[in-house]
Amino acid sequence: MNSIKNLEWRYATKKFDNTKLLSNDQIHILKQAFNLTATSYGLQPIKMLIISDKKIKNELLKHSYNQQQVIDCSHLLVICIKTNIDAHYIDAKFDLEKEIRGTSEEIIADFRAFLKDSFSKKTSSEIENASIKQAYIALGNLLTVCAFEGIDSCPMEGFNPNKYDELLNLKSKNLKSVLLLPVGFRAKDDFMSSLKKVRIPVEESVIEF
Repeated sequence: MNSIKNLEWRYATKKFDNTKLLSNDQIHILKQAFNLTATSYGLQPIKMLIISDKKIKNELLKHSYNQQQVIDCSHLLVICIKTNIDAHYIDAKFDLEKEIRGTSEEIIADFRAFLKDSFSKKTSSEIENASIKQAYIALGNLLTVCAFEGIDSCPMEGFNPNKYDELLNLKSKNLKSVLLLPVGFRAKDDFMSSLKKVRIPVEESVIEF
């Protein structure tokens, strides 16, 4: 299928086949796709949890407004933001660049100093809000990759982040949960899978100059 056909095939899966699991290769692709997501300044202030343990998924269900996708999916992806984007974290980013690219400190020194100064002036709320935007970029990237790989998915904002953070012990990892993406394979009787997409005409959603 071409790109448009893949995207037409995708829909927010309401009912997963809980007998079908993603392969290790498919999980590997999703991991790599997440890690390759574009982020502001390349800082990657996001992390992804991959939950396949049925007991944990069942415990999370009540904190997800009892949406069955959480437990019926093959794997539950939880996109989180980091809560400690400080000078140390920024230094680690530039040190990694030097290691991988062989870039000299002379070339990156000014940019390193700019970012450290810029982030030192931001409030924790400003940093958190900026990181949340990066989480949505990752979600969009994963949705597209899932469509291309024939993996069903359902983007979800409807859950209690505080309860997720508590149950998954995310505070100790300097993380906050932001978004959910159950992934797997649609059930044959998911009525949503046969419905036509409802979109306004392209001519109305796109303006050309």
